[in-house]
Amino acid sequence: MTDTQAYKSFERYRYAGLAVDPIHVGTGGARLGRVDNTIVRDPATKLPKIPGSSLAGVLRTYVAMAEELGRNANARAEPYYPDCAGQGQRRADGSGGHCGQRTCKVCTVFGFARGKDSAGGFAGLAAFSDMHLLLFPVPTREGPVWVTSPGALRVAGIDQKIDDENKVYRKNGQGRSLNLGWLLLDEAKLTANDLFGRLEGLGIPKYIRDRIALVSDKLFSHVVNSNLEVRTSVAIDASTGAAEEGALFTYEALPRASVLCWDVICRFPGHFRIGSGQVEAVKSPEDVHDVVKRGYPYLEALGIGGMGTRGMGRLKVLHASSGAAAETQAQASGRA
Repeated sequence: MTDTQAYKSFERYRYAGLAVDPIHVGTGGARLGRVDNTIVRDPATKLPKIPGSSLAGVLRTYVAMAEELGRNANARAEPYYPDCAGQGQRRADGSGGHCGQRTCKVCTVFGFARGKDSAGGFAGLAAFSDMHLLLFPVPTREGPVWVTSPGALRVAGIDQKIDDENKVYRKNGQGRSLNLGWLLLDEAKLTANDLFGRLEGLGIPKYIRDRIALVSDKLFSHVVNSNLEVRTSVAIDASTGAAEEGALFTYEALPRASVLCWDVICRFPGHFRIGSGQVEAVKSPEDVHDVVKRGYPYLEALGIGGMGTRGMGRLKVLHASSGAAAETQAQASGRA
């Protein structure tokens, strides 16, 4: 058996993450409406999401930071950070930019550009899906619940059906009414085969699993968009230290304790070449995955998205495993 045959062409890893702070990934400009600066939404469902490009960008930076800490031990002259973390464009004096070396974990896993005046580049061995909303916290008269829908669960590979699109399904539904923001819905008992086991397999904490509220896809977007966090800020005049006239603005964010789900596809390095040689920094999809994981602790400390100086952006990765492993673990949890 050759080295190429010893590995799969790719491996999929599924992740779930818990928002430690509100998260604002903006659309890049102000929009007409009730909020000046809106967050990115899926065009079909109108649900907030975080683009995979945003995740890939911050993880590239964080992995470069982690690699830079050990650069002296590797006897490497060129810095990983900020050179390999940026957009790849060299400075006017010819310094900086992506190194593009087959031995660089940052450039091989996340890809690199040669610069506007140079041909070539490399797409990278890790591909990131968008981060989709899986569980959304909503205040009720019974305390917070985490709302989801069949469509949101399908993104995580979970198949869960409901009978009545106008009811809210809960683990201990008693037939009473429950308010979800401005909506008042009749409760029904949630009958789930492996829902809670699959959520446990993704690392969702028990205190969240015990307070799941399942609604229809048509209601889910209304519940989410009506309960986003909206903040108001104002620019400060540096000369007076007071609020600047006419500089008041509002912006929205996913609230703290939102749960997001996403996939990372790690390709087999042996199928790709850089220049005339094979990739040397990583040898398998598992190696690619290990490089990506080095950036996750930084997400919980430095965050993702904008408004970081206003207490936003931190995200805690709850669990990561390959699709096959997650399936096995989830089924085992469901039988327990």
